[in-house]
Amino acid sequence: MFASRFSVNRSLLFTSTALLMAISATASAHESTEKSKSAAETVQHLTFEDTFNLEFVANPQFISDDTVIYSRQSMDIMTDSRQSRLWQVNIKSGEHRPFIALDANLSQAELSPNGKYLAYVTAVNKRPQLHLYYLDSKQSVRLTNLDEAPRQITWSNDSRTLAFTLFSEAKTAPLFKGMPAKPKGAKWAESATYIEAVQYRGDGRGYLREGHEQIYVLPVDGGTPRQLTSGNFPSGGTLSFSNDNEWIYFASPHREDYALHPLLSDIYKVNVSDGTIEQVTSMEGPESRPSLSPNGKFLAFTQLNDRKLSYQNSDLVVMELDSGEVTRLTTSLDRSLDKFVWRQDSRGLLFAYLDKGETKLATVNLKGDIKPLDITLGGQSLGRPYTSGDFAISKKGDIVFTTASRTTPGDLALYRKGKPSTVLTELNRDALGHKQLAEVQDLRVTSSVDKREIDAWVALPPNFDSNKHYPLILEIHGGPHAAYGPHFAMEIQLMAAQGYVVVWSNPRGSSSYGEDFGNLIHHNYPSEDYNDLMDVVDAVIEKGYIDTDNLFITGGSGGGVLTAWSIGKTDRFAAAVVAKPVINWLSFALTADAYPFFSQYWMADKPWNIADKLFQRSPLSLVGNVKTPTLLLTGEADYRTPISESEQFYQALKLQNVDAAMVRLPGASHGIASKPSRLIQKVGNILAWFERYKTTPAEVEK
Repeated sequence: MFASRFSVNRSLLFTSTALLMAISATASAHESTEKSKSAAETVQHLTFEDTFNLEFVANPQFISDDTVIYSRQSMDIMTDSRQSRLWQVNIKSGEHRPFIALDANLSQAELSPNGKYLAYVTAVNKRPQLHLYYLDSKQSVRLTNLDEAPRQITWSNDSRTLAFTLFSEAKTAPLFKGMPAKPKGAKWAESATYIEAVQYRGDGRGYLREGHEQIYVLPVDGGTPRQLTSGNFPSGGTLSFSNDNEWIYFASPHREDYALHPLLSDIYKVNVSDGTIEQVTSMEGPESRPSLSPNGKFLAFTQLNDRKLSYQNSDLVVMELDSGEVTRLTTSLDRSLDKFVWRQDSRGLLFAYLDKGETKLATVNLKGDIKPLDITLGGQSLGRPYTSGDFAISKKGDIVFTTASRTTPGDLALYRKGKPSTVLTELNRDALGHKQLAEVQDLRVTSSVDKREIDAWVALPPNFDSNKHYPLILEIHGGPHAAYGPHFAMEIQLMAAQGYVVVWSNPRGSSSYGEDFGNLIHHNYPSEDYNDLMDVVDAVIEKGYIDTDNLFITGGSGGGVLTAWSIGKTDRFAAAVVAKPVINWLSFALTADAYPFFSQYWMADKPWNIADKLFQRSPLSLVGNVKTPTLLLTGEADYRTPISESEQFYQALKLQNVDAAMVRLPGASHGIASKPSRLIQKVGNILAWFERYKTTPAEVEK
């Protein structure tokens, strides 16, 4: 939650220019020592510039039995942003071409139930607006003139109405109202900001305006959106119309102190005509993501048996609306759930779930009988090898999904029962087809703590030779309740392209292995997850191709926590990069944006009541042991693990006379790699720091 040894001044704060110089120097040295490699071969390796050439598939959906549309995600080198265009694929002929030939970002595309219209969002004068595309005439019309971005776009069953959510601002009166009038032409300081909300800032959003998401409806003929819900709490999330189109199901905490109860949510329904609201569920723990069955008899949703554990898996639940009878469908699975959709016959659902570092698909009937499918999703996490993926199902039962590959981002593939899956696109063949990428291998590790099996993966650099010795990077995932897998990741590939073996794993606490495994670190983090990681390093070293004088360690968010913790426990690493970490659990608990959640689910009591226990689990408590040269790397607009955490560690290391530097990314939130150039800066600075402290055999002899 929280997703190199150069002979230069060691207090250097790496800038983009310094980064390019460092990597250029490394490449030159590499070329001079390995003259046998041709220039042509060197060009075939992955470069930082390739980051802007990556594409992947998102939001696939059938518009007919034979045609699928999807959002083609790409990177724009001029605006340093992700772009989205709508493309279509004919699953019979393989024809692949644009669907809407508009040179603008298109998002949230949703096909109407009658198959005649496609609703989507694109900006007009920099403001997101709802548009309607007519499939017969291939014309688009703008439907709205909104000041806020529409979300959760949902069609009524008769295709005559669109429902969506909008942020509805609630102005807060200033505390002090006696400010004298400013003389004409005077230039005074900006007015003070008065804050009294519990949730007053959010990572990636900055300081928040007062207000909440509310539900609106709009006829497809156009007009003025009409607000259905109100109150000092959010109403929205996934929306679902009743079969008669008179009600909309939604989730809401429906109480004004909701921010202090972060997992509070029930299912409600609002009448489209008069705004009447009725409560549908009142179970212990949160319910969310309501979805009505095609026959209108059942309501599917997710429900969490909340026990205040740091890692908890929701169940897929079905309620029979006439009787109110509830059936839990996936309790026995004990896995994190992702997207789910109804079968057309209303006799079951298709859903995605995380399992051992991968996103899988399964069907379940209304009795809870689960049948896994031979489908693995992925390909949508470009930076680091996290689980991801999306899918869609046709009326005939065909399934399209985003592919999971070790060497390329997600393409679109087709699954038909009884037939092998067929890949429908090759979005990155032009950019990566001629490149020599790292080979990704599985690595099974046995934990020295309790003999549990730990999944890990190793990326071998291009032209790998098992008779040689290579520097090793241990890359640790965040979360900590998240999961890596055998997936394409640009950060991993860029590291390997510079000659490093890279290893990543799912130590105890990771998701996708069940609640017991995840909660091995409940109120005990970091702890034996450190031992799991060291076992992973030892397992790679046992392969015989690692230079043990050049071991390096890095990770972001929860991975930053474990990196900082590890270098307080061992001196085996030549250098470390600690990205967006928590260094002091006490200060984190009272500065992070989601502090009500962290203080209730990650901590046994209010932080000031257990300050000693929190400090014992804080990397800061081990800083006196640290000898490893350490680089801190964090976004200056990170409100999840605020940069003050990195500053504490940096200053403590300086007081200890440890080689330390800090990279601050202006404007970057916790999701550093949300902009392509920041992904490059992140990886480039990591590699430059490692190159500074990397030794050669000759240097070791001296």
